[in-house]
Amino acid sequence: MINFDRIKTPILFLTIILLFSSCFDAKKIAYFQKAPNQSDTISTSRLYVPHIQTGDILSIYINSLSPEASSFFNPYTQATGAVAASSANTQSSTQGISTAPALTQSSSPGFLVDASGNIELPLIGVIKVSGLTTVDARDTIKRHLLTYLKEPTVTVRISNYKISVLGEVAKPSVYVIPNEQITLPEALSMAGDLTIFAKRNNIQIIRDVNGKKEFGTINLNSRDVFNSPYYYLHANDVVYVEPGKSKAQVNDRTYILVPSVVSLITAIILLTKN
Repeated sequence: MINFDRIKTPILFLTIILLFSSCFDAKKIAYFQKAPNQSDTISTSRLYVPHIQTGDILSIYINSLSPEASSFFNPYTQATGAVAASSANTQSSTQGISTAPALTQSSSPGFLVDASGNIELPLIGVIKVSGLTTVDARDTIKRHLLTYLKEPTVTVRISNYKISVLGEVAKPSVYVIPNEQITLPEALSMAGDLTIFAKRNNIQIIRDVNGKKEFGTINLNSRDVFNSPYYYLHANDVVYVEPGKSKAQVNDRTYILVPSVVSLITAIILLTKN
């Protein structure tokens, strides 16, 4: 006959271990925890300003007092506008709806920065842009346009500015950043936040620096993330969220079976005593 009194102590011990392990994991979930004697005001790292690199695709839109003359410098926008107009006319003829096409910068395929760091604009020719900010590139192009246009305005954007988020997040993917500026918390929010299994104290940032891969880490449990050099993400950064031990435990058959066995034995004890 089974002596249930002798196995009650091991069952109680296992139950306590499981409860304490759950509490311990819960403490690792909270973001931006305050350290002892830490101020409630923290300085953030310096704002990151991207510079144009070879391989970038620039969306460039030029305007002036003469729309006809300006259109000569916007070949991609013109082509896209023609396609949009054709589509609108087709829809108009089939559904009886008149739609004016919208010419947007985001619809332009853009100008590829070649291996020498140059782009080539209609009439102006080759312009060196690598190493410049988009503001510097805008001013450089504007100076060249003064010969051809009256009071030109120029908008320059890096249309392929992107980051990658991998690992224990809800929506791992490559994300295009239209405003060329994003922080790590914003990137993780775009990816649907970390899963419950994510290791929050060891977020890896993989960055291209002078042709080499630089690996940095961030602890999201700490408020120090805000003054880290990896708080602002750079173009082409890779964010990798490592799975914690709890992910392996969930897939561990022993860890899955122990609670069930404990519950079963406890039920047997209760039924036998009754």
